Amino acid sequence: MKIISWNINGIRAITKKDFFEDINKMNPDILCLQETKAQDGEVVKALSQLSNFHQYYNSATRKGYSGVAVLSKVKPIAVTYDMGIEEHDQEGRVLCAEFDKFYLVNVYVPNSGQELDRLDYRKTWDADFLNYLKYLEKAKPVIVCGDFNVAHQPIDLKNDKANYNKTAGYTQIEIDGMDNFIKAGFIDSFRYYHPDEVAYTFWSYRFKSRERNTGWRIDYFLVSKSLIGKIKSVEVLPEYYGSDHCPIRLELVL
Repeated sequence: MKIISWNINGIRAITKKDFFEDINKMNPDILCLQETKAQDGEVVKALSQLSNFHQYYNSATRKGYSGVAVLSKVKPIAVTYDMGIEEHDQEGRVLCAEFDKFYLVNVYVPNSGQELDRLDYRKTWDADFLNYLKYLEKAKPVIVCGDFNVAHQPIDLKNDKANYNKTAGYTQIEIDGMDNFIKAGFIDSFRYYHPDEVAYTFWSYRFKSRERNTGWRIDYFLVSKSLIGKIKSVEVLPEYYGSDHCPIRLELVL
C-alpha cells in the first residue's frame, strides 16, 4: 500500500498546474492532502477528475483557510472528522480514515504565527492531538501524516541557529511537542530509515529558497511502533512542484 501526503497550499491553485499528472505518476493507493483552502463543494469540483478514489473532505468554517482531504482507492471502514474538541474543530485540520489494520490520520497542525501569537494555542493543540491519537491507538495501530509545522531536530532545517526560538516551527515549545509524540511511542518513520539524511519538505516562496535548498522538514509520517516492521520505504519527493511543500511517500506491506 502506497500512501502519499502533500500540503498543496490551495486546491484550486495546484489543480491548474501539473497536479493530476503528478498524482498519476505517484500512483498512490491513498492520498492525503493538507491546506486545501476551500469549502467542501469547491474541493469536490477541483478533484472531480480523480473519480477512481473515494473522497473525504474536512474544510474550515472560515473560507479559504486550512482544510484537509483524504482520497482512497480502498474504501475505509469508517471516516471521522476532527478531535471532538470545540476549540479545535472549526479549522478543518483532522480527518481519520479507519482501515482493516490501522487508522490513518491526516493532519494539518496549526502554525504558531509570524509573531508567535498562536504559540500557546499550539502547545494546547499538540497535547490534545496526542491524547486523541493515543485514544485511537487503544483500538488499532495509527499512521498519522501531514504538515506538523515543526522541524524536530537541527538536521531538519537549513538555518537552525538563526531560527531557534525566533521563528514559528522551530521554537522549544514546538520541538517539545514533537518530542512528546515520539516519547508516547510514535516513530518518525523517515528519520528511522534515514537517520543522517538531510531532506526538506518545505521551502519559502521568498529568497529563491527552493533553488538554494534553504528548506525545512515539517511534513511527517508518524507510525505506531507495531507498524514499523511493515514499512517498505518512506521517502521525500522534492521532484514534484506546484506547492511550497513537496509530497512524502510511505509504502507498507501488510
